[in-house]
Amino acid sequence: MGFLDGLWRGRESAFDSGNAATNAIELTKRQSQVSLTRQGAATGHLRINLSWRMRTSDLGGTQRESLLRHPFRALKPPEVVGHSQSMVNVDLDLGCLYELQDGTKGVVQPLGGLLGDVNAPPYVKLSGDDRFGSGSGETMYVNLDHRENIKRLLVFAYIYDQTPAFDRTQAMVTLYPSSGPRIEIGLDERHPQARSCAVVMIENVKNEILVRREVRFVYGFQAELDRLYGWGLQWGRGYKSKAGR
Repeated sequence: MGFLDGLWRGRESAFDSGNAATNAIELTKRQSQVSLTRQGAATGHLRINLSWRMRTSDLGGTQRESLLRHPFRALKPPEVVGHSQSMVNVDLDLGCLYELQDGTKGVVQPLGGLLGDVNAPPYVKLSGDDRFGSGSGETMYVNLDHRENIKRLLVFAYIYDQTPAFDRTQAMVTLYPSSGPRIEIGLDERHPQARSCAVVMIENVKNEILVRREVRFVYGFQAELDRLYGWGLQWGRGYKSKAGR
């Protein structure tokens, strides 16, 4: 994982500062697709990050301790405090259904320890499992130097445990290409009981790498996403290790 850590540090400054236009492309229902090839960004490692927020009381420490360390928080307007407290205790996971040009299909996800490989098939690697929606979130890497071997990748998020409430987590999936602006997809639509969401499809269409917003919420898990997009995999009940919970 030293290589991936170095990759993270090497790219952090390239996207976090932004410019007057925030150096970002937001994919919406009206502007749902972007071509990495036309932007000259269809090579190198594409970093995909899932971040979210939990209820402030779940982030450690009591309110008293928080106020002692940060006394000005007592001056926060009531509506802001109320909004913070509406966050939920939730464990979001990032995953990817993949299909390669040779017909190989599978999934990269924390369940079952199916973390993938960035330098060998499926050329997708999941870096760890974040249970708390920290600043780093969950991160996945796609090696676009092997784009000729990739047919399609469906990046999805699902709620492993706790309250099914995507709209209260302020969840965001951000794609960081090797060059050019980052690509943002918000998961803030109201689907109170949804447990999974197909977020974005990355496809190789006639050697052009296209990124298309999906944001399709479902009330089941991976098997339902599979049926929706016709992957044809066999699914069984999966669990995280005790350390991953």
